[in-house]
Amino acid sequence: MPNKTLIITGGAGFIGSHIADAMVADGHQVHLIDDLSSGRLDNVPSGAELHQLDIRSPEAGELVAQSGADVLIHQAAQIDVRRSVEDPAFDAEVNIVGSLRLFEAARRGGVGQILFASTGGAIYGEQDRFPADEDHPTRPLSPYGAAKLAVERYLFFYHQTYGLDVACMRYANVYGERQNPHGEAGVVAIFLDRLLSGQQPRINGDGLQTRDYVHVSDVVKANRAVLGRPGFLTYNVGTGRETSVVELFSELAAALGHDTQAEHGPAKSGEQRRSVIDPSKLQDELAVGSSLPLRDGFQRTAAWFRARYDAKS
Repeated sequence: MPNKTLIITGGAGFIGSHIADAMVADGHQVHLIDDLSSGRLDNVPSGAELHQLDIRSPEAGELVAQSGADVLIHQAAQIDVRRSVEDPAFDAEVNIVGSLRLFEAARRGGVGQILFASTGGAIYGEQDRFPADEDHPTRPLSPYGAAKLAVERYLFFYHQTYGLDVACMRYANVYGERQNPHGEAGVVAIFLDRLLSGQQPRINGDGLQTRDYVHVSDVVKANRAVLGRPGFLTYNVGTGRETSVVELFSELAAALGHDTQAEHGPAKSGEQRRSVIDPSKLQDELAVGSSLPLRDGFQRTAAWFRARYDAKS
């Protein structure tokens, strides 16, 4: 593939920075937009240019419109599901209106393709079948999930009306190196942080609720595979495997060599009981290979967190 000029929003964040690493390594010219509200300067790869901007700002739109970019990889978002419930207007301002401003700028600037970080867990809601494929009904139960679905629909409009190529990547619960342990979205990071710091880990409810945990390296592979592909594409990015919180904690404790037991607290009101998505369309059509086995991914992630913790000690 010829080298391209890429703009990655959220490029100093957990997922965005891993995608940026790969795109720089592939020889593309990479611009990052990140306001550093949760992203980190030390995540920015050498060879990428960081623009410290809020995606809602006129300056961010001007950068997209004037940069001559071929592709917009839109990873930035308000990712806290609880905050979306507490303040749906703020969630929509960032995740819907902020996205639309970027898409309008992309249209004006002649961007050819948009890759969008959607959600595989929140977009389907309570599932009729397990795992959920891309044709499963979309019934989001949170403003966050509703916003992601709305943005997918807007992107279909941009594809149909203006001819932009689009790939909507419906991520499962992404974990891995660089994940922030101090946020809503990262239970793997939260457990590892608490185990390493000697804090008491807590499981909400009985811990038998399940999720699909996918390593960030599989997300990177998926984004690389759709880069430059024409059409309006929708792909689940997950493992197809359900993992309970109890099993998750046990695997993480074993990866660190700990025998700590988690305590159980009250269940979260309205928490989805089961969530798992089917990645076979992505694996079959784009030949990305199977997902990283959960134990291998936990070992890699635990080693990274331990190294960071030891460096601080």
